[in-house]
Amino acid sequence: MSTPVPAAVPNARSDEGDHGHHADGMLKLAVGAIGIVFGDIGTSPLYAFRETFAGHHQLTLDPLHIMGVLSLMFWSMMIVVTIKYVAIIMRADNKGEGGSLALLALVSGRTKSKRWSAGIILLGVFATSLFYGDSMITPAVTVLGAVEGLAIAAPAFSGLVLPIVIAILIALFWVQKSGTARIGLVFGPIMLVYFAVIAVLGLISVAQTPEVLKAFSPHYAAEFFLIDPLRAFLALGSVVLAVTGAEALYADMGHFGRKPIGLSWLVFVLPALMCNYMGQGALLFREGQEALKSPFYMLAPDSLQLPLVILATMAAIIASQAVISGAFSVTQQAIQLGFMPRLRIEHTSAATAGQIYIPLVNWMLMVMVILLVLFFRTSSNLTSAYGIAVTGAMFIDTCLLGVALTRLWNWPLYAAAPLLSLFFLVDGAYLSANLTKVPDGGWFPLMIGLIVFTFLTTWSKGRQLMMDRLREAAMPIKVFITSAANSASRVPGTAVFMTSTADGVPHALLHNLKHNKVLHERVILLTVKIVAQPYWPEAERATDDAMGEGFYRLILRYGFMEEVDVPAALKRVHECGADFKMMDTSFFLSRQTLLPSERPGMMLWREKLFAWMLRNAESAMEFFRLPTNRVVELGSQVEI
Repeated sequence: MSTPVPAAVPNARSDEGDHGHHADGMLKLAVGAIGIVFGDIGTSPLYAFRETFAGHHQLTLDPLHIMGVLSLMFWSMMIVVTIKYVAIIMRADNKGEGGSLALLALVSGRTKSKRWSAGIILLGVFATSLFYGDSMITPAVTVLGAVEGLAIAAPAFSGLVLPIVIAILIALFWVQKSGTARIGLVFGPIMLVYFAVIAVLGLISVAQTPEVLKAFSPHYAAEFFLIDPLRAFLALGSVVLAVTGAEALYADMGHFGRKPIGLSWLVFVLPALMCNYMGQGALLFREGQEALKSPFYMLAPDSLQLPLVILATMAAIIASQAVISGAFSVTQQAIQLGFMPRLRIEHTSAATAGQIYIPLVNWMLMVMVILLVLFFRTSSNLTSAYGIAVTGAMFIDTCLLGVALTRLWNWPLYAAAPLLSLFFLVDGAYLSANLTKVPDGGWFPLMIGLIVFTFLTTWSKGRQLMMDRLREAAMPIKVFITSAANSASRVPGTAVFMTSTADGVPHALLHNLKHNKVLHERVILLTVKIVAQPYWPEAERATDDAMGEGFYRLILRYGFMEEVDVPAALKRVHECGADFKMMDTSFFLSRQTLLPSERPGMMLWREKLFAWMLRNAESAMEFFRLPTNRVVELGSQVEI
């Protein structure tokens, strides 16, 4: 598999046409989006408002601070979620797909300077690395925040919070291997009920203290900063918890479409969230410190608190499921784009290609999530670690958006500069405020991000070096065909030699000729290329070049959201002589053994890390879905 090929990508366009979203029905997709996309941001009321006042930088419970925080939360949702993501970034779709890697693939080919292009790629890779930290923290903080309601609803069971949380998390990760299609059917209705319940509870509280509605005015946020600037700045580190999950709107755009997600947000989710936050603020006005234990659960009457705990726990599980599925999808994209070694990917649905399960990612996530719960023990402690991953990814998205506006959509500077300045100001303020929480737990997502970033960049660089070394030693194909055709014996059948470069002679072909001294009647030099767009047209999948003497160069192209199935693709190829029959076809693979050396390229420890990753990668036979009884592997040694 080779590195991604920059594809010609059109300007901003609607995504509904590519995915058939109109045919599915706008309302149906909008309800589905509520179940999948908004789980993370929907569970933020469990802890976001409380943490702003009771967290590491506590605020006084007075009208200035309550109204200021409510105003900050509302305008954060408007600027970050509504304007930045829903109105603008979601228009930057890559053939209908969204997310940091899709945006990276979209803009990286549009930068003329190689130096700038490399910097943009590193930014996108680091945003992806931060996502893995987020995908560990989200299940821990949401499930903990929900189950902690037991201490309010049934104080006698407060000692069971951690065991219940761990049991839920183990069950959640255990069911991943069986797929989420059936569970997903109930996600939408559960989240609809959840949002409706928290909105009603909030409205009941607001009706008792209607003056909190004045917080919709930005005047109160400005007043908070003018009168108490330091605490207002520090409060941003907790206020941002209200918009965690905004990046999921963009990442899941390919499943539902921009318009259904925007409709769900504006018509249902945003009003429900603000009703609840306003209700929590009204409750603090009335009951003060007593309500700060859990303003979310104390909105409900005593008799309804236990059902609310159950409903919130279900919502937390849904939020966790969305981020776990996201980790699988991001991993698949990273593999296809050449930033990760091949891993075993299982498909849990015959009908939906996007429903995948990656065992290694699943179990590693489970272990890390449980360790987080045991180490931090409360959702309040975990929220310190939560914000940095989210704000870091949002800041990088704004950087990539800047490239999209100026290079992709060709906005004039006078139009792009004010908008980007606003986004950089808001995202920069949130990121800076969260950096103050590094000693309290913010170090965790940064540590995970740096580790994952090291792995991703090491694999990408190592692959490039390895292909360069192989290319250096490669014999020109025309010279080889001329000499081999005159000297080697030909045997019946077809030999397919997999090669990562579309020039030169594959090492497996040279080794086969050297040891077996025969050539098949038909020799296919096959390269699989992953292009920098999510899907590649089936009709243009294969391109071939007849080189004479029974030799053919064949290239198969796939999008980074697609799965590679070589036998299925070969059955549709009719230009390389006779049609392919698997029982008459042998696949030859070259397995490289790396020898770390002092040659310039990478530091020795990174070369050893790359060699270890290569040894533990899934075999090309399984990744390309080759028939096991038709594969021959030939080894070679490569110095990098």
